[in-house]
Amino acid sequence: MTQSGNPQPPPRGKVIVISGPSGAGKTSICNELLRRIPNSVWSVSVTTRPPRGNETDGRDYRFISQAEFERMLAADELLEHARYIGHNYGTPRKPVEQALNRGEVVVMEIDVQGGAQVARKIPDAITVLVLPPTMETLKARLAGRQTESEALLAKRLAEADGEIAFARNSGAYRHFIVNDILNDSVQEVLDILAKETQSV
Repeated sequence: MTQSGNPQPPPRGKVIVISGPSGAGKTSICNELLRRIPNSVWSVSVTTRPPRGNETDGRDYRFISQAEFERMLAADELLEHARYIGHNYGTPRKPVEQALNRGEVVVMEIDVQGGAQVARKIPDAITVLVLPPTMETLKARLAGRQTESEALLAKRLAEADGEIAFARNSGAYRHFIVNDILNDSVQEVLDILAKETQSV
């Protein structure tokens, strides 16, 4: 309590950005972080792509029209945005700001372009690039999903090299994790969060 009797606002929260090629294991890491960090919230991105498999609107993504995406962009309602394999993605700004003001840890799974934008706008964001142990492992993981055609699989593998190179050259990513064993990768992120939170 302050001397005036008003409660002090909670310390500002943290943003954890998890990026990496499709199939690197980003979603699995994010799910574990949300389970293990008590005051964590998931940043639900918007996208113009159609839902995949068992994805749920409002939980996995908010699935919106191209017109609505363009409206949000024009109104500066997006913290970051990017185009990936023919579809637009973005992070709504307001829910992130509200969560940070409540002192929560915001977990974002976004592409490397979006991650670089977040790093510029939120300099103390924890930016993590998740890498597969090998490109062969990545190919096997993507093929194991059985949700994509051979052509899309080839496109994702080609994109992976470019994404990794962009992340390394952008300077926006401060942490690189090779996701071989999920639990070890999650622990690495938790250790980074603990260290960065203590240094504030």
